[in-house]
Amino acid sequence: MSAVTRRTRTGTWDRFVASDPGLLRLMAGLRTVAAIALTLVVLALFGTDVTHMVAGAMTAMVATFAIKEKEVRDQAVTLALGLPVSLAAISLAALLHDQVIAGDVFFVALIFGAVYSRRFGDRGTALGLIGFQVYFVSLFVGATAAALPELYLALTVAFVCGAVVRFAVVPESPERDLGRLRVAFRARLAQLVATQIELLDATPEQLEKVLDELRRGTARLHETALMIQGRLEEGTPDAATAALVQRRVADAEIAAERLGVLLLNARSAERADTLTLHLPHAPVPETGTRIHPEDDATLTLRRDLRALHLLVSRPVSADRGTALAHLRNRLLGYRDEDNLPRASIAVQDVFRGIGESARAVLGLRLALDGPQDESDDSPATTRSREEFDAEDIAIAGVEQAVEPEDEQAGLRRPTTRAAFQVAVGSTLAIIGGEFLSTERWYWAVLTCWVVFLNTASTGEILVKGYRRLLGTVLGVVAGVALAGLVGGHTWLAFGLVLLFIFAMFFTAPLSYALMSFFVTAMLGLLYTLLNTYSLAVLWLRIEETALGAACGIIAAVLVLPVHTDRRTDELLSTVLARLADVVSASVEQLSGGPAADLLDRARDLDTALDDLRASIQPLTHPITPLRGRRRTARYLVALLETCAYHARSLAATAELVPYSKTVAADPRLAKAGRHIAHNLDVITAYVDDDKADGEVRAGASIASMLEADGPGALRSGTVTYRVLRHLQRLDEGVVGLARPLGVPVAGRRASKAKRARVLPAQGADSTGT
Repeated sequence: MSAVTRRTRTGTWDRFVASDPGLLRLMAGLRTVAAIALTLVVLALFGTDVTHMVAGAMTAMVATFAIKEKEVRDQAVTLALGLPVSLAAISLAALLHDQVIAGDVFFVALIFGAVYSRRFGDRGTALGLIGFQVYFVSLFVGATAAALPELYLALTVAFVCGAVVRFAVVPESPERDLGRLRVAFRARLAQLVATQIELLDATPEQLEKVLDELRRGTARLHETALMIQGRLEEGTPDAATAALVQRRVADAEIAAERLGVLLLNARSAERADTLTLHLPHAPVPETGTRIHPEDDATLTLRRDLRALHLLVSRPVSADRGTALAHLRNRLLGYRDEDNLPRASIAVQDVFRGIGESARAVLGLRLALDGPQDESDDSPATTRSREEFDAEDIAIAGVEQAVEPEDEQAGLRRPTTRAAFQVAVGSTLAIIGGEFLSTERWYWAVLTCWVVFLNTASTGEILVKGYRRLLGTVLGVVAGVALAGLVGGHTWLAFGLVLLFIFAMFFTAPLSYALMSFFVTAMLGLLYTLLNTYSLAVLWLRIEETALGAACGIIAAVLVLPVHTDRRTDELLSTVLARLADVVSASVEQLSGGPAADLLDRARDLDTALDDLRASIQPLTHPITPLRGRRRTARYLVALLETCAYHARSLAATAELVPYSKTVAADPRLAKAGRHIAHNLDVITAYVDDDKADGEVRAGASIASMLEADGPGALRSGTVTYRVLRHLQRLDEGVVGLARPLGVPVAGRRASKAKRARVLPAQGADSTGT
């Protein structure tokens, strides 16, 4: 195989790996399709008729996707418990087949129990889902008491085949998932560096497109880092290893994001706002004259960015010879001021960023691939290794503290509230569905059930119901075409069903509407197999879907409602509290205080921010009529993302202080920390209570505040010199939060838009619900 072909194949695979971090979507689709295919083959060997083959295939699908535990042993236990649960569900469904009222009452009770069981974790969620879905399968195939023996066989075969595929054919384990996620992180990091090279050379006309790619690449890298964080505990042998990998991944993410900001700043006529990197459709910074395409510094910068890309993209297994070591040594040399080329301050900052990125890549390789050859190390590389050794010793001695969760009780518990909501919505769906069709009313119930999954507010349910209806309508159109294509070709129909199931699982995390499209198209094929297909049936599917979505929304509004405004206010308060926690702890350590586990706190902040981002989708969705509020919501989240970036950078720098030989702490930073913490406390109080008192303090810069206590705040070698920009930007970002939230700022006229803030005032849900 030629070198060009090998590089092309590797590049294509890296792009695919980056698009599907950890190959989690690919593996989920393959695992489900393989379980269904094996079930169909075994049932065919038993001579099972098509109806029971459909029941077995649908059960295999449920038994595969319902189980979410990460440990193999836990998966096996849940799968073993799922079989008796499914047998009991289909038995009761068959026995109640002719008892309309009793069957409906039991179905509602089963739905309530299935949702309520989520409070018992992944196993309770899986068993509840299996019970509901298998009962639904019995309604779909028209199960009767006389058919129970064949159904028992189909279900047993489905669970056995699901176990064989899960544990032998397409095995799932935290170690494998984490290994694939590490590869995906490297691929996405390489893509981000490639985009940064494009940013350096982009013309003014190309800049907007490149900026969009830079934002997308930064967000994808952050997403992969969070996915790795979620699998560290189970995917690593001990807590120390997990903490080490977490630290190195965080270092690489922060360094890459910082390099993008520094490049953007070097290209701008004036200092670029960090917000530009996080706000979609933000104005493109005016191109300046700091970078001359053909001067020596720019040529060197372009060469070293390409060297960094090579350092990131080249796996350790392909690291032979000394060439890559020399590239790494040169890039790490930029961590020393004496090695910086002659250029403007902004361009020199980019070289510093390249040096820190090279250090982060070295640390990532050491953590993931173990010790490497040190024979070609330069003094700068040796110093970086010594810093890593000191950090590793400190990380190994840190015990992870687990904070108890604040569990709500009674009707305030989310699972209890959702169980009552779904039960009421399903009752309405059954009644309305019976009026539409006495045979296929269960489609309305299924839609009502589905729109409540992974939603926490009325607005989220509204958006999810809209997406499901859209996907269903498009799927019906596809179903009409496919029904004529497959005709009486049973195995061709089953083959297309498998293809659509794979597509359904592969696209589910990307687009709920697209997933609904594949589900509906697949159902059209199943109706064809059961000889019950007609255009009227597919049209009924649309009607039942619309009815189920409406019933779900009605139940969410009337039964223990959680309005979008209350949900977003709670999550915003959590984000602000986590931000204050990270900043306060980081500044305390930067001021010379005791070492703390800052990266765990930073990850808690990232998780809270992701929850907030998901909860405001009803406010930012294209169907919302409140265009101004949509723009403001996006601005607010982008501002919070910017603050989180600077907080992560502070945390990463603070953790260097105890081990660094060149960076000394500065006690005066405590004043800056108190200033930012005060402003965050004031904003949080206003979010929690509109009648809160207090004002955000603005005015003097962080640098001027510190210089007031004595000269030398900007002296190179102090930690202040390294973090001053992050502190200043963080302070500006926090003050910037006050305007969209209507919080008074000292020295400015108080905002009169207090009750029209982006995250709506109490009782004024932006979705109209």
